Amino acid sequence: MENINTNEVNENKENILQKQVEEASKKIENLKKEVHKKVIWQEELIDSLVIWILSQWHILLEWVPGLAKTLTVSTLSKALDLGFNRIQFTPDLLPSDLIGTEIYNPKTGEFDIKKGPIFNNFILADEINRAPSKVQSALLEAMAERQVTIGKKTFKLEEPFIVLATQNPVEQAGTYKLPEAWLDRFMLKVDVDYPTKEEEIKVYKMITSGDNEDVKKIFTKKEILNLQNIVKDIYVSDNIYEYVADLVDASRYPERYGLEWLKNYIEYGISPRWGISLINAAKANALIENRTFVIPEDIKKMAKKALAHRLVLSYEAIANSITAWEIIDEILKNVKVV
Repeated sequence: MENINTNEVNENKENILQKQVEEASKKIENLKKEVHKKVIWQEELIDSLVIWILSQWHILLEWVPGLAKTLTVSTLSKALDLGFNRIQFTPDLLPSDLIGTEIYNPKTGEFDIKKGPIFNNFILADEINRAPSKVQSALLEAMAERQVTIGKKTFKLEEPFIVLATQNPVEQAGTYKLPEAWLDRFMLKVDVDYPTKEEEIKVYKMITSGDNEDVKKIFTKKEILNLQNIVKDIYVSDNIYEYVADLVDASRYPERYGLEWLKNYIEYGISPRWGISLINAAKANALIENRTFVIPEDIKKMAKKALAHRLVLSYEAIANSITAWEIIDEILKNVKVV
């Protein structure tokens, strides 16, 4: 009798989860349609941003100026009814410009706290590699701990709190390369390409005609937090966990997987944080595709975006023009699902 009751409870939970996933998947499609009112192309970017929101992690974008990064994120924040701040990182930026500072109040004889722009839901850290390490460190506390320390006081940031950072690969003067430990904080790194000729013509027509269609709110803040909880319930089998562990292991000991030639090209393998972020991204992708469980294709789809920026290549790899993407391709080809 107990087994029957347990089976019934599990079946009911599965049915409830399936219904939640179906409803969420439909609303996510509506969300993407709203964003496309303002952003003609960038399908892969928008998918990555949705995964970024569902997973509660941070994302790093690399692209040249003028590819609608601010427009995309601000449009998404409107459709999600969330606060949005864009912070332009520059070499003279100070930590207080980011997190806030203490200001002396002569009337009370005490210091008042003036909060900075980081106190919001969406933060676009534009050209993050232009700011010195002190500013990057101030942002790191917010990203890692979801809190900010100003003077002797610590403030919890309102959920959801998600950072989208961008790097400009073209103009390198006055930039500071992000350390590997810093890059490891980003769940995904997305390289954004130019639109096709047809897409670009559509952009010209939309902008020059003054077409300014309003963006509707699709999700409330409460619904977003609920979506993030649904993602946690997406099922991951032991085989998937082992597959991810094998991918991580192959980046450290490629010779175990018939990839001896990669050993000289990898300076440092991937940390456990990558495996965690990859599984979270795969779970979010499963929800978007209307599934209550993760399949190997979810892992393969997200692997490059989640791994490439975390793999530290050797000088030999750089000298031979071997990229992290090529190494990941070889790992994915040779590591099989158990």
